[in-house]
Amino acid sequence: MSDELLINVTPQETRVAKIENGMLQEVVIERACKRGLVGNIYRAKVGRVLPGMQAAFLEIGLQRTAFLHLSDIVISEEKKNIDQELSIADVLRNGQELLVQVVKDPMGTKGARLTTHITIPARYLVYMPNSHHIGVSQKLENKEERKRLKTLIKQHIVEFKGGGYIVRTVAEGISDKAIYADMLFLEKIWQAIQDNNTSEYSAKMVYEDLPLAMRVMRDIADTEVDAIRIDSCETFNKVSKFAQKFIPELVSGIEYYPGERPIFDLYGVEDEIQRALQSKIELKSGGYLIIDQTEAMTTVDVNTGGYVGKHNRNLEETIYKTNLEATQAIVRQLRLRNLGGIIIIDFIDMTDIDHRRQVYRTFDHALERDRAKTCITEVSQLGLVEMTRKRTRESLEHILCEVCPICHGKGTVKTVETVAFEIFREIIREARQFDTPKLLVLTSKKVGDYLLDEESSAIAELEEFMQRTIQLQIDHEYQQEQYDVVPM
Repeated sequence: MSDELLINVTPQETRVAKIENGMLQEVVIERACKRGLVGNIYRAKVGRVLPGMQAAFLEIGLQRTAFLHLSDIVISEEKKNIDQELSIADVLRNGQELLVQVVKDPMGTKGARLTTHITIPARYLVYMPNSHHIGVSQKLENKEERKRLKTLIKQHIVEFKGGGYIVRTVAEGISDKAIYADMLFLEKIWQAIQDNNTSEYSAKMVYEDLPLAMRVMRDIADTEVDAIRIDSCETFNKVSKFAQKFIPELVSGIEYYPGERPIFDLYGVEDEIQRALQSKIELKSGGYLIIDQTEAMTTVDVNTGGYVGKHNRNLEETIYKTNLEATQAIVRQLRLRNLGGIIIIDFIDMTDIDHRRQVYRTFDHALERDRAKTCITEVSQLGLVEMTRKRTRESLEHILCEVCPICHGKGTVKTVETVAFEIFREIIREARQFDTPKLLVLTSKKVGDYLLDEESSAIAELEEFMQRTIQLQIDHEYQQEQYDVVPM
């Protein structure tokens, strides 16, 4: 498998694209004016404790207060041993200060999600200062290798000040020296965080995660990545130095791209990003997907479209082939759009149980390359698959787009006829409320033209009925649903 990372840098933003076998699979965008907060550590001050929600709102120095649930708090052994059920009020009090880490960026009207289970990632290890657990990534399946890595950690842990570790997938086969170097590096970072946390009394950030270019080297780049191409000389130098120090095996694959043609244009990434903002995704067979992202959930509808299955024996086989193709396309769109939360996938109904099982297995297998944590159910009799995908940052659509100022996110606007009839009702209300000889109607061009043309006789009848003059005035700044009726 051929994987490439493309890093596009401008003063305003950094964008990273992951290409697998020539196809764009992931896009991560970080803007200078709005950097992500996930991974940052803050000294927070408890603002409000809400026992009814078993949660608290904390000040961390941002515009919106952040949210901390009881399940995300490290509980002392003393309080764990209490027989009665633990309440948030037993753990936190108003005005209390504590060290927290952001696990989910602010989204929409919601503030950041916090935890006191602090984790600090390095290349091969994740350090957990408030835990004594030693674990290995579940993706590392070799039992002997898992045992070896755990033993190495236990041998060195006595030299440090405690805490737990999780061994990352990329650590497979690494040396004892590399493990020790990571542990030493993480110990220094944790000491610096503690030193920074002892300064003046206020809510503030005590540790900021790496910039995007370095972060993807640590989290996304692995031994399967053949090339990392960067179009900024300054960022190329920074990434190269970072890799030489922490990821020497990737240094040879890092390249500076000096070409005049934008690197994202060269690989067709810009076009793919534009397609990822559309609701309809065409499949090669002629079928298509409809992806609808809402605040509550995301729905994916699979359709045969123009796929008639010329080489298939019957309709059931055509449906089966379309659903199989859709599984790969859906996983790609989930990663590319960074869709999270609850996702409902409506596959085309399959009567054959074996077909449903095979579609589920294919979908589950395709999700293995997704770095985000997912949980899926089997295909139901209605052809539905329910799944969740961990969401830590905004989706691609939420980063690049905003709610339509005309329809306000509904996706539809009232028809010209509907607005015209609303205006008639408003005219009658105003006429009954105000004893004036004339009413001025301000409206958009489309609605105004409709009133003057198709409904001109209705306006004349209304004038005669109310014994008032109705004057129409078109305002080109008005949207289709906007209008005003003003007594004159």
